[in-house]
Amino acid sequence: MRTCELTKEGISYRILQNLIEEGLVEKIKYGYYQWQDEKAFTEVSVICTLFPDAIICDLSAAMYYGYTDRVPGIWHIAVDNKSARNKFKMDFPIIKPHFIDANRLDIGVSEGDIDGITVKIYDRERVVCDCLRHMNTMDGEVFNTVIQRYVKDKEKDAAKLMEYAVRLGVEKKARRVVGVWL
Repeated sequence: MRTCELTKEGISYRILQNLIEEGLVEKIKYGYYQWQDEKAFTEVSVICTLFPDAIICDLSAAMYYGYTDRVPGIWHIAVDNKSARNKFKMDFPIIKPHFIDANRLDIGVSEGDIDGITVKIYDRERVVCDCLRHMNTMDGEVFNTVIQRYVKDKEKDAAKLMEYAVRLGVEKKARRVVGVWL
């Protein structure tokens, strides 16, 4: 709930602080709180509620497709590059926003199910293109695992991969790194 919603329900700042100290309420970020009980929200539900336009991307999406075994301690989300930077600063869950040009943001968006919640997530081919874009800064073992598992994936679409690679400016890398396996 937001602070203004709590105030409407008659929960003052002092009561809220007591609830936080007792462990009944958790501060998610400035002005946002959630109850801590058996119905407490999952990380993905918090992300979807606070950032409905965000798209799960990068290593978070790679894990969803089984392309990595490393559980990222951070949720990677793609957002419009015109979004306010400070709105993504929060205590829980930890997120890393990727600010992307509006003309590239919607390339490869699909839907997935995480913890019973329908989310916007980049498809397999977009995940691989993003890994190619960041291959010099990404952990080498993780990068190789993503590429190898994509190549073995029965649901891959090589034509779509190359289409995205052209649109995202990683065509040469795609042909050099992935093309030899396809």
